[in-house]
Amino acid sequence: MARKKLPAAVFGLKEFLGLANDGHFPKQAKNNAHWCDSVFRNLDFRTEVLHTEGIPLLFAERRYHKKAKTILFYLQIDGQPVDSSQWDQINPYNAVLKEKKGGSWLPIDFKRLQNEYNPEWRIFARSASDSKGPAMAFITALEILNELKTKPRFNVKVIMDFQEEMGSPFLAKTVANNKELLEADMLLIMDGTRHVSNLPTLTYGARGIATAQLRIFGAKQDLHSGQYGNFAPNPVFNAAKLLGSLKDKNGKVMIPGFYDGIEISDSKKSLINTVPENIDSIKQRLGIANIDAIGNTYQEALQFPSLNIRGLRAGWVEKEVRTIIPSEVIAEIDMRLVPESDGKRLMELLKTYIQDQGYHLVDAIPTEQERSTFPKLASFAYRLGSLPFQTPMESDIGQFLNRALKKVFDDQVVNMQTTGGSQPIAPFINTLGIPAVSIRIPNPDNNIHGPNENLRIGNYLEGIITCLAVLDEKL
Repeated sequence: MARKKLPAAVFGLKEFLGLANDGHFPKQAKNNAHWCDSVFRNLDFRTEVLHTEGIPLLFAERRYHKKAKTILFYLQIDGQPVDSSQWDQINPYNAVLKEKKGGSWLPIDFKRLQNEYNPEWRIFARSASDSKGPAMAFITALEILNELKTKPRFNVKVIMDFQEEMGSPFLAKTVANNKELLEADMLLIMDGTRHVSNLPTLTYGARGIATAQLRIFGAKQDLHSGQYGNFAPNPVFNAAKLLGSLKDKNGKVMIPGFYDGIEISDSKKSLINTVPENIDSIKQRLGIANIDAIGNTYQEALQFPSLNIRGLRAGWVEKEVRTIIPSEVIAEIDMRLVPESDGKRLMELLKTYIQDQGYHLVDAIPTEQERSTFPKLASFAYRLGSLPFQTPMESDIGQFLNRALKKVFDDQVVNMQTTGGSQPIAPFINTLGIPAVSIRIPNPDNNIHGPNENLRIGNYLEGIITCLAVLDEKL
């Protein structure tokens, strides 16, 4: 039935992707919420808008049984902002079906899906993989059960988030204010990319996130490099020294106390390293010669907090390059957090480290007096985002999901303790007291968050099959 339903499911996804969904814009969120509300009402769900101080969330519920357990499904509806100039199509929200020929992805007609099936075809659009594709796989499974006049084996609740990419700023308060409404036995997250093997994947946790902006100041304005070279210091050199000192040659973060409190037992190492991985294969796929020496495997590396420079700006490059000494350097930083680490503590450790390197920190643009007094001037501001979470891999929720997936995928299921990315799931665990696991559908090479984001047709079909298997499993 899933294979028969696939063409309609793809066209439904195409329509859904056509709605721009940048969470910074309330009108876009409203359009997506209206679309979701209509879809779930057509599936005989009761829907309710959960108002917040900003953009609302949407709740849907259907009680299939008077006496049955309940699963709450989390759907991320928003997507990352887009830079259309970097995409190989005119409009990133206008989905394009493509086939790979001679190393290039070439557009093909969606109508070919009505008579042909090629699992390697891909849908290119913003949010195709993160995460409207997974949301539509779940919706399609519900539609199939409706058409077959078959009920899920449990009651279903759904919460839809329209600002996940912004850290879900109002989710925690919404969950706290709606504990009875959201009450469930477990939470299933329809978000996240599969393991690098592209096998069906279950992930039992996610790292949290904290972000910071560091600005290192030079002269009051950009200076001509000919007139002032050898006289006015270039802040890029100081920035390079500071940023370079944050890690040693093996990739270990050098901030004192950064890894405090983190210990991985031998039993946990054995469990997390059952994931089918080969370091050499991963390095080849990524195109790198060596790895950071944090843990002995990729899975072990994910159990530690990370420090990343996610963006740098100083002057101009390429066709816009000009002979100037930049007046400032901006470094955008992110930290991925694990349950043993605290984002505020780590950010304060970084702030102290910067000061220990001789920097005087200011809250805004330096004053004339500050510029004439301190040779190293910078500003540092941080923001705490999603909290980390972990569900035990051998828990009841894990056994339930593995029973369901084994029916359709045999033993070809990857169980991962955590993902490197972040998800705003901690409020559900901490407030509702329920376990959570992410059902991961998209192909690992989906260009998540970047230009030419895509979803492999074979993954979409397997995602629908996955949701059907879960909905048909006794809880």
